[in-house]
Parts: sequence; structure tokens; C-alpha cells
Amino acid sequence: MHNHHDKAALLIMDVQNGIVSRFAEARKVLLPFQKAVEAARRHSIPVIFVRVAFSEGYPEINPQNKSFSVISKSSGMTVSDIATQIHESVQPEPNEPVVTKFRVSAFAGSNLEVILRSHQIDTLILSGIATSGVVLSTLREAADKDYTLKVLSDACLDADPEVHRVLTEKVFPRQADVLTVDAWIDALN
Repeated sequence: MHNHHDKAALLIMDVQNGIVSRFAEARKVLLPFQKAVEAARRHSIPVIFVRVAFSEGYPEINPQNKSFSVISKSSGMTVSDIATQIHESVQPEPNEPVVTKFRVSAFAGSNLEVILRSHQIDTLILSGIATSGVVLSTLREAADKDYTLKVLSDACLDADPEVHRVLTEKVFPRQADVLTVDAWIDALN
């Protein structure tokens, strides 16, 4: 165990069936996520999976919420639905937590902070779908909570390549170290 990695965790955010199917027609775009998970496990860095899902009957959905109100009772986004399960390309191991959130940020209504505190984690390595969704919202909230942040730029996907570019090149670097999965793995070795 390298002491300086003891307090970091890798967050794999919203890499779940219903979201992957919208963003990743080509399986190769999921390779950086797989490489990151494998490297974290190899270096004993905890991997935490985050997904968005709702209770039966969708009690958490507010009709005023522009992006979530479209998720109706027919859309199959409850905790037990196939769409909310973590994608097989990054299957969690039994000891790896799967955190369920109810809004865009990984912290929104989830037990993420309790898990991080329990493991005295102060550094978050962020990856997820979409760059302009969960990654942006989680990065901003985590920075305000004084976490040290890294973003794995090629383990973030967005429907809009220009939005992805602006965020990873201009916005995220103000609050995080932005690097590729390979560069992150090189630094671990």
C-alpha cells in the first residue's frame, strides 16, 4: 500500500444500463472506465459506483424538476429496474458500494458522504456519464466540500463533444487535476 493513495477513492458515476445505452453505441468508449476500475483495484484504491434510481412509485420526483419530471411511472427507473443496474463492463465486486442518488450530483440524497467519511477519504477521482451532468455537479459540490479532486477526462462521456471539451479544458482545471486514465495509472505505478 502506498500511503499517499490511502485516502483516495474512484467514483464511477451513472455507468448504468439505461444511461450507457444512450451514450455508448461503441463499446470501445467504455474501455477507459474499465481500465480505471482495474487499476484502482490493483492499487487497493476503493471503487464506489454511483447510479440514479428512484423508489417504487417515484416519490422522490418533483413535477417542477425540468429534467427529472419526464421520468414517468412507465420509464423503468426504479431501484430494481434493469436501466438502473451498473453496466456489465464495470461490474461491481461484492465489497464495492453502489450508491443510489436521486438528482444529478452524486451527493444528492445518497449515502456517499457517509461512506467517504467512514473511510476517511479526502481525494475523489471522478469519472462518469455525462461530463455536463453528474461529473460537473459532483465536482462542484465536492470542491465546495474541500475534497481534493482528479477528473479522468477520457472516462467521462458527453453527448456534446464541445461541452465536454470546454468543461475538461477550461472549467474543471480550476478545481481539479484533469488527466487521462493512462496518465493517472502512470502516476500510480
